[in-house]
Amino acid sequence: MTDALDQLRSMQAADLPVHGGRTLAYVYDSGLPDIDRIGREAVAAYAGSNGLDPTAFPSLLRMETEVVGIVADLLAAPETVVGTVTSGGTESVLLAVQTARDAHPEIDRPRMVLPSTAHAAFHKAAHYFGVEPVLVPVGPDFRADPATMAAAIDDRTVLVVASAPSYAHGVVDPVTAIAAVAAERGVRCHVDACIGGWVLPYASRLGRDVPAWTFAVEGVTSISVDLHKYAYAPKGTSVLLHRTPQLRRPQFFASASWPGYTMLNSTMQSTKSGGPLAGAWAVLTSLGDAGYERLARDVFEAVDRIAAGITDLPALSLAGKPDSTLLALTTDAGCDPFTVCDEMAARGWYVQPQMSYAGAPATIHLSVSAATLPHVTELLAALREAVAAAVASGPVSVDPGVAAFIADLDPRALSDDDFDGLLAAAGLVGEAGPDGDLALPQRMAEVNAMLNLASPAMREALLVAFLDRLTRPRRS
Repeated sequence: MTDALDQLRSMQAADLPVHGGRTLAYVYDSGLPDIDRIGREAVAAYAGSNGLDPTAFPSLLRMETEVVGIVADLLAAPETVVGTVTSGGTESVLLAVQTARDAHPEIDRPRMVLPSTAHAAFHKAAHYFGVEPVLVPVGPDFRADPATMAAAIDDRTVLVVASAPSYAHGVVDPVTAIAAVAAERGVRCHVDACIGGWVLPYASRLGRDVPAWTFAVEGVTSISVDLHKYAYAPKGTSVLLHRTPQLRRPQFFASASWPGYTMLNSTMQSTKSGGPLAGAWAVLTSLGDAGYERLARDVFEAVDRIAAGITDLPALSLAGKPDSTLLALTTDAGCDPFTVCDEMAARGWYVQPQMSYAGAPATIHLSVSAATLPHVTELLAALREAVAAAVASGPVSVDPGVAAFIADLDPRALSDDDFDGLLAAAGLVGEAGPDGDLALPQRMAEVNAMLNLASPAMREALLVAFLDRLTRPRRS
C-alpha cells in the first residue's frame, strides 16, 4: 500500500517553499522553526473541533475572545470594541460589507466608496451582496484622496473604505481625513489592515513614520487584520473588529425556519475547524509582544535594506515610498518586469507580477517577511542578475495576430473555441490538444505580457476560463 504522506511530500516538492524567506507573496515566514512547529501542532490538535457551537467547545470560545482581546489592545480599541475570528482577509472584508449593507435595510441599492487601490475582495463583496462599488481615483503617490472620496458619498452610501496599507503599492491611505468625512455624513468607515494591521503598530513603536489608522482615529468603525500574515500564524485566520456591539449586530445570522437546530453564525461559515484558531492562539501567546517587536524590527530592517539596494539598480525604482512591509518595483522601458519575475524564479526567488492598471505601469510586488532578512544580500544579487538578463533579452513581444485576436474578443461572450485558440497560441496546451492537460510553462513572461494587453474585463474572462480548465477533475 502506497503511503499517502509520502505521496503528499512528493507532490509538495513542486510547490513554492513556505520557509526560507524566498517566497515574497502568498506566505509569511517568521524564520522561527519552533513557532512554526507550535502552530502546526495546535492546528492538528484542534482539527476535529467545530466552531459552530461555542457552548460545545468552550476552549474555542475562550481562545477566540482572548485573540480578539490581543488584537484590540494592539489597535488602540475602546472598551466597547467587539470582534470575530474569520478564515482570512477576504471573509473579514465580505463580513464588513455585508454588515454595513444589512445595517441599512431601508436603502434599496446601497453603495460603498472605494479608492481604486482597494483590495479586490471588496469587488467580490460587491458581487456577492449587491453593493455598488464607487471607485475613486488615487493620487500620484497611490494614496486615496479624501476630497474626491467625500464627493463620492451620497444618500445610498453605506460604507467608506481605506487601506493600511494597500496591497499593490504598500502605502497607507490618509485614514484620519477619510474617517472624518465618513463620520460627518454618518457613514461607516472600514480600514482594511489585513496585511499591515499586525506589523504597523510595531512600526510606530520602533519610531517609523506611519500615518494614523487604528481605532485611535475618530470615525473608524471597523478594522480587519489577518493573523496568518505578519502575526505568522498558520493559514487561515483573520480578525474583524467593530467599534461597538451595535455596529457588529447585523453581521450575525440566525435561522429557526427549519426543523433542525437553530442556526446561529457569526461568520460566513457554519461548521469551521478549530484548528486555525488554535494555531493562531498558540503562536500569539508563544511569541508575545516582545517577540513580535523583534520580528518587526527584522522585517523593517530587511525592507530598508532592499529599498536602499534598489537605488543601485538603474532599471528599477520604487513605485511609492513603502509605509509597511510591501514593495512595488517599476522598471524602465528597456527592462521587462515580467522577465525579471521569471529570472528571479530561475534563481530561487518568487516575486509577484502585477499588471498595468488605469494608466499605471506593470510592477513587481514583494511581500517581505522577517525570514528574508538573513538573505537580503542574496536577494539583491539575484535582482541585479535578473535585471541584467531582462535588459539583455529585451522587452517581451506578443505576436501581433494574437494581440489583434485578444482585442477583438468580447469578454462577455468568450467561447471555448476562443479560449482554446489563445491556449494554443500561448503554448499552454499539452500534446493532447485543447481537451488535454494544460502544460504550465516554466517561464510566464509571454503569458503575462499577453494578459497585460487585455482589458481588465478580458483578463477576468481569460483567467476564469483558465481556472475552469485547470481545475477539471482527474479521472482514472
